[in-house]
Amino acid sequence: MEHMPPAVNSRTEEISGRGLPASLGAVVTIVDVARAAGVSKSTVSRVLDERLPHSNSATAERVRQVAAELGYVRDPLASGLRRSGTNTLGVIVPRLTDTVMAMLYEQIVAASGERGMFAVVATTEDQPDSETLAVQTLIRRRVDGLILTTARFGHPVAQGVPHALALRTDGIGPASLGDDELGARLAVRHLIDYGHRRIGLVGGPGYASSALHRLKGYRLALQDAGLPAGDDLVCGDAFSIEAGESAGRTLLGRPDRPTAIFAVNDNTAIGVMAAAHALGLSIPDDLSLVGYNDIPVVSRLPVPLTTVRVPFRQIATNALDLLNDARRNTAPRTVVTPPTLIPRRSTGPAPRSS
Repeated sequence: MEHMPPAVNSRTEEISGRGLPASLGAVVTIVDVARAAGVSKSTVSRVLDERLPHSNSATAERVRQVAAELGYVRDPLASGLRRSGTNTLGVIVPRLTDTVMAMLYEQIVAASGERGMFAVVATTEDQPDSETLAVQTLIRRRVDGLILTTARFGHPVAQGVPHALALRTDGIGPASLGDDELGARLAVRHLIDYGHRRIGLVGGPGYASSALHRLKGYRLALQDAGLPAGDDLVCGDAFSIEAGESAGRTLLGRPDRPTAIFAVNDNTAIGVMAAAHALGLSIPDDLSLVGYNDIPVVSRLPVPLTTVRVPFRQIATNALDLLNDARRNTAPRTVVTPPTLIPRRSTGPAPRSS
């Protein structure tokens, strides 16, 4: 008796139309699986949808066996579009070379993965035109929503699109933030408790709510202590190491230089360290210094940096919750998470001569 080939080969030849295995010919579709298994397309869809309870019925087992034999691969993009969603989240950041943005993006990826979503990132170099283009591009790629870390105060971008803001706010849309005002007050209060009375601030860009709120917290902490809170000891307008070094040289080059500086992020604090070293000043003997964010490198510097730790994971989780609210057309709200002061060796008592 002549040996007959397995039934799956007959089905495969019929599907491909060229006598080739489906993996080498046409793509196997859900229609092909349904026809070969003798069931409806909806039955195949239900059986192979991993989000639904697993069925051990004879029909379900037959569907899975046929799908495996035919080499059927479920297309998550196509199935997502049928449900008016792709389970894909767009994340927009200024740049991934910024450790803060990379840390937040990693937490968004982890938190979205736990919810069965996939996060993709676009960078803008913090330019509004690039941000608009990034938003449009991600929307064309059918993301289910956006998380933006590039907000400029008073200038909304993603109008009409489900979105949430993270780390920064435009003052309008739903936002997940760290409590930047509180963090700044903790930093400055720490310096005041060490006896410092001339405390400088190295600030950030005026369009970023995080920099503005930290500036406000700095001033409020000084006012609470009965210390002058003018602009004579405020310098800096960017979040980079280079901007921190430039501002540090300006503040520390004064004849009445500050004995302590609060830098609104860790990069600018590292720049201040470089300026202090160039001027022959010792940290913390001549200058106490506090940064912000607690990026990994600052605990391993020759003089470990006192800083304010931002709860990136909670901010990411809250942003996803806000995005879900936005997709349900819930009124926008702001969720604020408190930071933590992390004292290290870059702060100490004010010099006696001060």
